[in-house]
Amino acid sequence: MYARKTSLNLSCGLDLIGEVLYGKWKIRLLWFIAEGFKRPSELQRKIPDAPRRVLSAQLKELEDHELVTKVIYPVVPPKVEYSLTEFGQTLIPIISALGQWGDTHEERLRKVILRQIDNPPEMDKES
Repeated sequence: MYARKTSLNLSCGLDLIGEVLYGKWKIRLLWFIAEGFKRPSELQRKIPDAPRRVLSAQLKELEDHELVTKVIYPVVPPKVEYSLTEFGQTLIPIISALGQWGDTHEERLRKVILRQIDNPPEMDKES
């Protein structure tokens, strides 16, 4: 079972959105579900770098936060599909705006990210 390492802080909207969307793949999952990729295998193909276990855990968290719904069809083999809730659909324009911002500033963002990878900050050696 997961044990929270930091105290929960829900004092403002940014804290709330961070709590709901924290996770490397959640924004992409929401986006791809909105685009019509609903089966776990489809989502895995769209995000091949993400381990299946991590995607499953993040989909569960999105479901717990009422952003997606999961439907399990009673067939063999089992068929599972995810869809956005009305609440989850309200995030799509925001995710789209973030993507547009990233596209607009792609060159600069790529440069600073690669610079950070090439020259990582030195760690404090007093420990």
